[in-house]
Amino acid sequence: MMNNNQAAYDRAITVFSPDGRLYQVEYAREAVKRGTTAVGIKCQEGVVLIVDKRINSRLLEANSIEKIFRIDEHIGVASSGLVGDARALVDRARIEAQINRVTYDEPIDVETLAKKLGDHMQTYTQFGGARPYGTALLITGISDGQFRLFETDPSGTLLEYKATGIGTGRPAVMKLFEEEYTHECTIREAITLGLKALHEATEGKFDVNTVEIGVITRGQEEFRKMSREEVASYIEQPQ
Repeated sequence: MMNNNQAAYDRAITVFSPDGRLYQVEYAREAVKRGTTAVGIKCQEGVVLIVDKRINSRLLEANSIEKIFRIDEHIGVASSGLVGDARALVDRARIEAQINRVTYDEPIDVETLAKKLGDHMQTYTQFGGARPYGTALLITGISDGQFRLFETDPSGTLLEYKATGIGTGRPAVMKLFEEEYTHECTIREAITLGLKALHEATEGKFDVNTVEIGVITRGQEEFRKMSREEVASYIEQPQ
């Protein structure tokens, strides 16, 4: 039960509580914490995004659940939280990427796109009549030969990571990454580490149908989602 003091300040997004909190933003973050786990890992050879799709019914078509999206040839996004909110942000990101190509005749910089999305999410914490986005994104890609990995949350905060996780399994994922991550790992080792982190976060409750993997590698420099067969080759090996 919330106390009367809190109840007086949690009805409007534009009202700070006396201790400097915006409760609606905190509630949006809770929506992300209840979402499926997504991890991102940067290494010398590229970047990996891995997502648990959490299929709760055998009647559900696994292919209908999409948590990793291609924004442009060189940029991909993984989401956790409200899927509808994530799709709205993905559509906006794709438009921003195409505007940049039309205007400047070059692909948009990963950091520029991440900041645009973060700024857009932040505006929904400042004005009445709308709620914050209930989703967090991992934004990855390559710009000027450098691999980038950003995380943004409902407040619009933007941080760059070497390896990170979002969603319900974030604490377990971050604990494992702190202990075992090394930037010198190969792309195959990064995928294996990401799956190990996902295994810890889901207590082993995942298989080839519930895992989605996206990668961008040096040389190819094009973001793509792995096929079911490729995903199976990693999941079926011992973790």
